[in-house]
Order: sequence, then structure tokens, then C-alpha cells
Amino acid sequence: MKSEPTVFLFFPFLLRLKLESTNLPILIHYTMRTSIRQYSSRPVEDDLLNELLAQAEQTQTMGNLQLYSVVVTRSDEMKQKLAPAHFNQPMVTGAPVVLTFCADYHRTTAWAQHRKGHPGYDNFLSYQNAATDALLFCQRFCDLAEAAGLGLCFLGTTVYQPAAIIRLLQLPQLVMPVATITLGWPAEHPNPSDRLPLSAIRHDETYQPVTAETIDRDYAAKEALPENLEFVRINQTETLAQIFTDIRYTAKDCQTLSTGLLEALRMQGFLD
Repeated sequence: MKSEPTVFLFFPFLLRLKLESTNLPILIHYTMRTSIRQYSSRPVEDDLLNELLAQAEQTQTMGNLQLYSVVVTRSDEMKQKLAPAHFNQPMVTGAPVVLTFCADYHRTTAWAQHRKGHPGYDNFLSYQNAATDALLFCQRFCDLAEAAGLGLCFLGTTVYQPAAIIRLLQLPQLVMPVATITLGWPAEHPNPSDRLPLSAIRHDETYQPVTAETIDRDYAAKEALPENLEFVRINQTETLAQIFTDIRYTAKDCQTLSTGLLEALRMQGFLD
């Protein structure tokens, strides 16, 4: 008797959907996706990139204004210049394409001014709206790119040193970088990263208390993973949490980077 693929053992709902959904391969893809940091030499054709970006434009957007732009970086010289803003992570120079997604009220403001409008988007609310738009667009693009077989890695460092990115990409007022992905055809096939159980993130009707009991319930499996136990050992900490609070994302670093982020928002006209 033919056995079902392993994925169905871990996600039984997919087995129930197997006979009813024509999108099952996509559902399986979402449950097994991974970040790709190593890429083959195969080029990402511009026609494919444009098709994926155009399809991603159908994502949700505030007021149908599409408050985002994306800067495509292909040249080795520009990738070398971008790398320090991302703490020289090797994916930046190793990927065929680097995409910087920006919150963009510059274009909408110019359109309004040229059409006798009276825009007033030099404020934090407008940044929040545009940042949300840009992140929705970025995520939709990521989903489409991965479904097409491409690999990518999301770089959270974009908001750590935004001023350097703004200067290098010559971003005008009311344009702010919010996300970066490296993109290419995968040259590796890592295992999916662990995720917290649904009980950790779902709250019915109101936000439920986080207690010692719920922490044990939701984090025990993560903390017991061999790779995380090894992570604790090599970092010489007592707990996994200490690696994040005391080494990787310290209060001092977060405060320093927050200052730089606020300065960049002022420079770009989103804060007084």
C-alpha cells in the first residue's frame, strides 16, 4: 500500500484537502519553506522578475494608492556598496539580485501636486501606511517568487542602518527603505526552521495572559531542539532566551539603532 508523503503526517489538514484543492502543492510549499542564502550562477531573467513584481502588485494596498517602490540591484559594484549597510552578510554580494522595498509617498505626493491636489503626507501616520503597503507587496512577491522555484532571504537589517541605504540608492524625500531580500536560484536545500505552536500566537476575542505555564507550553519544544541546545552551549549562556537578549539583540543596540531609524525618518520627511 502506498504511503502518504511525510508532510501529511505533520499537517493532517493537508491530507483532508488533498482531494478537494487544486492548490495543494502551494499549501505544502508554505509549510516547508526555508530561507535560501546560497545561490547558483543561473541568472534571474528580467522578464521573470518583472512578471513576479507585476503579479505582486495585486496585493492589498491602502486606498489603492500602492504606497511602495522597489529598487532592483544587479551590479556587483552596487551590491558591494550595499553590503556594509547589511553588516556584510554574504548573501548580499552572492545573490544575483538584491531587492530593496521602500515605503513611498514621494510618487503619490508628486502625482497629487500635478493634479491640483493638496497632499499632506509628511507625518508618521503616512509612513506607517506606506510601510504596511511595502511589506504587503514584499511578502506577496516572496510568495510568488518561491512558488516559481526561486530562493530568497529576508534581511531585517534594512531598518538598522537606513541612512546608508537611502544615500546609496538616492532615495528622495518621503521614500524610506523597509525591507530587503536577496534573490536567486537555490544552491542549497536547508531544513525548515522551527516555529512556535499556534497556541503561542492565537488569541480568541481578547489577548490572553502570558504566564509561566503558557511559556513552558509554547517554548519547551523549541528549547529542546538539538540545534538550539548546541546554540546555548557554544554561546555559553544558561538559556536560549539569553542569546537573544544578551548577545544578539541587546537593549543598548536596539536603543542605538532606534535613534538612527528615527533620524532617517526625519531626514526623509516623515517626522518633524
